[in-house]
Amino acid sequence: MGTQEEEQLIARRGEPRGHWLLLLLGGLVLTVLLLLDGFANGAVGEAPRDERPDAGKGTVPGTVASGGPVVNLADGVPRSRRMPPKTIALTFDDGPDPVWTPRLLDVLHRHHAHATFFTVGARVAENPGLTRRILRAGHEIGSHTYSHVDLATVPAWRAGLELDLTQRALAGAAGVHTRLMRMPYSSRPDGLTGPEWRAAKRAGEDGYVVVLTDRDTEDWARPGTAKIVQAALAGEGRGQGAVVMLHDSGGDRADTVAAVEQIIRRLQPQGYRFTTLTEALSMPSAVVKVPAHEKAVGWTLVAAQRSASALTGTMGVLFAVAGIAYVLRLVMLLLFAHVHMRRVRGLSRRGRHATSGTATPGTAPDGFQPDPEMSDMPDDGLPPDPFPPVSVIVPAYNEEANIASTVASLLDTDYPGTVEVIVVDDGSTDRTALIVESIALPTVHLIRKPNGGKPSALNAGIGVARAEILVLVDGDTVFQRDTVRHLVAPFADPGVGAVSGNTKVANRGGILGRWQHIEYVIGFNLDRRMFDVLQCMPTVPGAIGAFRRSVLARLGGVPGDTLAEDTDLTMAICRTGLRVVYEEKALAWTEAPSTLRQLWRQRYRWCYGTMQAMWKHRRSVIESGGSGRFGRRCLPYLTLFQIVLPLFAPAIDLFALFGVLFLDPAVPVLTWLVFVAAQAAAGAYALWLDGERIRPLWTLPLQQFVYRQLMYLVVVQSVATALLGARLGWHTVRRTGAFTDLRGREQSQGPVGYT
Repeated sequence: MGTQEEEQLIARRGEPRGHWLLLLLGGLVLTVLLLLDGFANGAVGEAPRDERPDAGKGTVPGTVASGGPVVNLADGVPRSRRMPPKTIALTFDDGPDPVWTPRLLDVLHRHHAHATFFTVGARVAENPGLTRRILRAGHEIGSHTYSHVDLATVPAWRAGLELDLTQRALAGAAGVHTRLMRMPYSSRPDGLTGPEWRAAKRAGEDGYVVVLTDRDTEDWARPGTAKIVQAALAGEGRGQGAVVMLHDSGGDRADTVAAVEQIIRRLQPQGYRFTTLTEALSMPSAVVKVPAHEKAVGWTLVAAQRSASALTGTMGVLFAVAGIAYVLRLVMLLLFAHVHMRRVRGLSRRGRHATSGTATPGTAPDGFQPDPEMSDMPDDGLPPDPFPPVSVIVPAYNEEANIASTVASLLDTDYPGTVEVIVVDDGSTDRTALIVESIALPTVHLIRKPNGGKPSALNAGIGVARAEILVLVDGDTVFQRDTVRHLVAPFADPGVGAVSGNTKVANRGGILGRWQHIEYVIGFNLDRRMFDVLQCMPTVPGAIGAFRRSVLARLGGVPGDTLAEDTDLTMAICRTGLRVVYEEKALAWTEAPSTLRQLWRQRYRWCYGTMQAMWKHRRSVIESGGSGRFGRRCLPYLTLFQIVLPLFAPAIDLFALFGVLFLDPAVPVLTWLVFVAAQAAAGAYALWLDGERIRPLWTLPLQQFVYRQLMYLVVVQSVATALLGARLGWHTVRRTGAFTDLRGREQSQGPVGYT
């Protein structure tokens, strides 16, 4: 990408601002939904049961401990009730469950039996249709709290919230409230602890009838059908009535379903009836219809809970898919980098272009035939000039800090052929033009023009350039002595239309510079190696690239209708069928943004411009030949890894943070460690390929918490800009003068102080 910055606005209608509020609102909604799902599933706000405070303290009234399983505190005085003889109240806890509750309902329906279902509010919200089916079948519903929390371990406000949310879930799902409540983890009256009694008393004072049990089948432990039936029939011979505790959710309940079938078959012939609690005790119905406004509030909760549940499942899938995709990408990049390295270095040992199959003008390797109109090769049977004249074009806008170093590096070259340097001053308001004039060499030309943007400056330089090979360089970039030679060498192959050089970050002293250095080496250059092998290069960076003049002439010059003119131009060249190659030895040192604000502006323009170019060249996906090869290989890759995954990455990171804080932290932490380790290994290999030290890799873990998030938000901002139809303008990056003295620079080294 080009790094020259302009103040000119390009058809700007104003950058969108309101979407940041929408982004914050979306993040808030996502956080609330994750917390709601965590709350509903007991991951948020519940202490472990082995930390129950004061489990043995407190006094349970004797009338309750020795009384029946149904406790009514309507007037403040606890009254216990028992089931009448030969009356069984089958009660089911923890549902409704989409698998096991319907099977139990079918069993009850076949035997004309009714039961009481103590439902968990969150499960009601997730299964509203099943809740309504329970009521339509004549069964009864009670509250079992919203998240199956142990009421003995939570403060009074939390207990009240649990019961209130359950009532709202019932209102939203079925338009009713309930008067019955059973505490999770409770059992028989004689097993009540002090804290459990206090929780039951609070519920009773709020108008609930508290239901315990006579016979706890402990089917939750899956003891087998026979033992469940045995526990339920403990008083069979004496004709006693009983409240029987079973479960219709929380795991495999096949034994419970079979046991209910046997219990009913065994007791009904003996005159037992199976009915609801309130009917058995001749109490008013536990189910009370609610007014419309209560139903509306409840519906909101149901919708939110269902959304939260769906979101958590979706985020889990996205987390896994994103992780797999990034790992596969990393493996793919390393494999292609290895192939590229072996190919390039193998050719270097034998003479890279002597073996490329291009001795005959007009032909190219792999059977590729370039467009005859695109070929500039002479038809006289003579071999091409190995060192053709080169015109280097430097568009400059307010580049006084670095322009002298840039021009000096271009002149200090070991390239045997003729090199002319054309600096196009694009209406600078500083001393850029004066500095270039002071050089006063016949091979350095200065063109002054009114400010018109980088593409117009490049086209102005192209218009006066005399050579067929054009090298386009940013005004803040410094070349090695051998860069031009390496950059021009691939043009010995007439099938090559453009060459991308290897951009290096010069000002890598601070942590931001190191992060960008890592990104350039690991991200950009590894990508370019892969694109080179696949022959679908999307970008020749504005900092260092070489082009055939005839190719640019055919395409109408450098396009100016996107903010990523380098990407737009490269994609257009790829669509002609000509190759765009990556030359790792053609090194250029560029000054990267030195502040987060400048970095944001630069990457925002890059990302938005790349999206513009992708949209502009979208038809290449369905075209044939070289254009189709480029479109089908490159555009889906860019769409997935530069737009789609980064767009969802903030939400995925938020989900991972939620998992660390409230769920099992092992999975997200282990995933993150593996991801960082894989990146570090890939980074070490990439740095080795580029001849760089691996010392900067110590900043890689920190990069995941700041730099990576910034790049994700850049994508979010760019997508919002595109969707809202706004146009983005160029932003100015303040230059600090990273290159001040190029004397004494060795051929294989970078500028002094940046090796």
